[in-house]
Amino acid sequence: MEFDQNSLLQSPLLFPLHEKLSRFTSFPTLDDLNAQLADRRIVTQSGRPLRFVPPGSHAAFEEQYEPRCYLEGEVETREKNWHDLFNALVWLTFPKAKAAINARHYRELMRANRGRGPMRDFNTLLDESGVIVAFSNENLAGLLKGFKWRELFWQRREEVRSRMGFYLFGHGLCEKAMQPYVGMTGQGLLIKVDPLFFSLALSEQIAHLDERTAGYLDENGLGTRELDPVPLLGVPGWAAENECAGYYDNTGYFRPGRRSSR
Repeated sequence: MEFDQNSLLQSPLLFPLHEKLSRFTSFPTLDDLNAQLADRRIVTQSGRPLRFVPPGSHAAFEEQYEPRCYLEGEVETREKNWHDLFNALVWLTFPKAKAAINARHYRELMRANRGRGPMRDFNTLLDESGVIVAFSNENLAGLLKGFKWRELFWQRREEVRSRMGFYLFGHGLCEKAMQPYVGMTGQGLLIKVDPLFFSLALSEQIAHLDERTAGYLDENGLGTRELDPVPLLGVPGWAAENECAGYYDNTGYFRPGRRSSR
C-alpha cells in the first residue's frame, strides 16, 4: 500500500499514532524517523539512546533483534515496511512501555535454558496485538472480561465512550488497522484510571498510559491469561456498521466467554 496520510489520519483505530503520522507526507525513511528523536530522549532500560537502523546479520547473540535493541539502543527497521514503520511509531508514542517489553525479552533470552515460556508469549502477544484498555468504571471492565459484548458496546454505549478508552499498542495490530475486517481482535491490557483521566488532552492520556503500562510490566505479565480479547470493530465509532444493535448478534465475532475461570 502507498503511504496515504489522509487515510491514516482518518482511521479511528490509529488515533494514538495520529500526532506522529501527521509529521510525514510520504513513507518516512530511517533518517525521517531518527529526526523525531532529536528533540526528546528515548532510551532503553539499559540507558542506551534509541536509534532506528537497518537490519543486521544476527550472527551473534548481541546482534539479534532484542539484544541489539537492549544493549545498543538500535531498533532494526526495514525501509518502506509497514510492520516496521508501526513498530517505530509505537516506540515514539509509548517509549517506556516498549523499553519495558524489550528488557523483558532480553532477560528471558539470557535464560535460554528455560525455553520460550509463558512470559515471552505474553511479551510477544502484547507487542504485536496489544490494545491498552483504560477504564474508570469497574462494571464496564467486568463486562469486557465476561465477554458481555452487546451489553458493553450497545446497551452501555455512552458509558463506554466516556469511561473507557481503547489505545492500539501492538504494531502488528496497527498494520491490520489499515484494512479493518470483521474478526479483527486485540489483546487487551486493562489499566484502571481516575475518572478525570478522560478529560485530559490525548498527549497526557498517552503519557500516563505509557508510564502505567511500563510499571505494570515491571511486576506482572507472567502469562497470556492476563490479556483479554477485544473485538475491536465493536468499539463505538470504530465501524459504521456497529451503529446498529443487530451488529452485535454476530457470535462468530462477538463470542461468548471461553474461559471457565481466571
